[in-house]
Amino acid sequence: MKGKLTILLLSALLSGCDQTVVKDISVGELSKNLDNPDYLIIDTRPDSLYFGFKDKGATRGGHIKGAMQFTTGWLDFIDEDKFSNFVAEKGITKEKTLVFYDSNPDDLDRVTAEFAAKGYNVLAFKEFIHYANSNYPMEKYPNYQMSVSAGWVNAALNGEKPESYTSDKKPVIFEVSWGEAEQSKSYSTHIKGAYHFNTDWIENAPVWNLSEPDVIKNNLLKNGIRKDTPVVVYSENQMAALRVLWALKWAGVEDIRFLNGGLNVWIDAELPTETVVNIPVPVSDFGTVIPANPQVNISMPAEAVQAQKSGLKLISNRTWDEYTGKITGYDYIPRKGEPAGAIWGFGGKNSNDMSDYYDPDGTLRNPEEIFALWKMQGIEPSDHVAFYCGTGWRASVSWFMTQMAGWENSQIYDGGWNAWQMNPELPVLDNAQSKISKPNALNDFGEIVKKPGQSCKS
Repeated sequence: MKGKLTILLLSALLSGCDQTVVKDISVGELSKNLDNPDYLIIDTRPDSLYFGFKDKGATRGGHIKGAMQFTTGWLDFIDEDKFSNFVAEKGITKEKTLVFYDSNPDDLDRVTAEFAAKGYNVLAFKEFIHYANSNYPMEKYPNYQMSVSAGWVNAALNGEKPESYTSDKKPVIFEVSWGEAEQSKSYSTHIKGAYHFNTDWIENAPVWNLSEPDVIKNNLLKNGIRKDTPVVVYSENQMAALRVLWALKWAGVEDIRFLNGGLNVWIDAELPTETVVNIPVPVSDFGTVIPANPQVNISMPAEAVQAQKSGLKLISNRTWDEYTGKITGYDYIPRKGEPAGAIWGFGGKNSNDMSDYYDPDGTLRNPEEIFALWKMQGIEPSDHVAFYCGTGWRASVSWFMTQMAGWENSQIYDGGWNAWQMNPELPVLDNAQSKISKPNALNDFGEIVKKPGQSCKS
């Protein structure tokens, strides 16, 4: 009897799966509805392809014009209780027709089945490569190549020439974190062939601004970095890698890539790791005067105050409690507050976090979503902006997004609140007693814990 009951239950489950039928949409029908407000076009591919790299077999890179992003892998990281609200905040509702597309049929099947099982109106577009190889409208970020995938890095390390890579040298890859290699937990297991980059090599106390040019130059030379050395950086906390990427750009390194997602995406791709400490071969000449790109940096408060008089917008990437003057955020920063005129540009849960800027899988959030949040705060791509936090790490995430998107007048105010609060004569924005409400980052997916989905494809 138990056996028959089990068979009946299994049959019922399978029958339910069979009833979740997702219809296809043709390229012609899709093209007619690109501007239809009742349709949402959703790209479910990895970031690098959405940002601008060419898909396999495609002659053009990027995404369908107007498409939003919902990478299939996010399904493993979104709390079930948060799902409906999370997607609704992105504009995904059951009143819309959702057109999902992907070049990976298994991923497309999985994400469409999951949404269909939850009651959404779903269509599958399976002709993306044909679309990309025709004259249908597409979009990509001007500097998409700054953010790379694990596959791209692996190809370059193996001596191949992946898209946008022109050097005859193999790239030098660095795991970035504070401390020496032997002390770094993040370097204990690392990408095979990677070196360690200590953040102390580019900054110093008490302000934790960039060090003097000669100090940075000597540290780069010791670690085999010239201006023409192709460099890839990654880190467990993505802020660290992006902080160093910005510093290398300031110094004059010409080709620096960011491994979006760090070691996690490398391991997920089943690529090799190791535990040995690798020692780079020093070089003797950087090849140019440091800094070669001083324009990416506003170093100290006096410069920021002067630039504000000409229209500079100072954008804070500190937590809301830091911005509103409730806490300092650091045990070594005594004063609370913000520079006068500062605009809140979203951030994270604490001084070591930028979760407003990350997708459920820990990769960078779609910059368009961030720019939409900034727009609500009065920040436009044509503005002269300088991002800051306490000491410059969090600000590097925002700055990187503007660089990838081609913003022409974007900097980091390196001194941040730390340098500002050291001078009691500087004007301060004190929101501690105000009743301003915290803007919604539209990114609440819950705790990042892998879990199975509820559809037949999960």
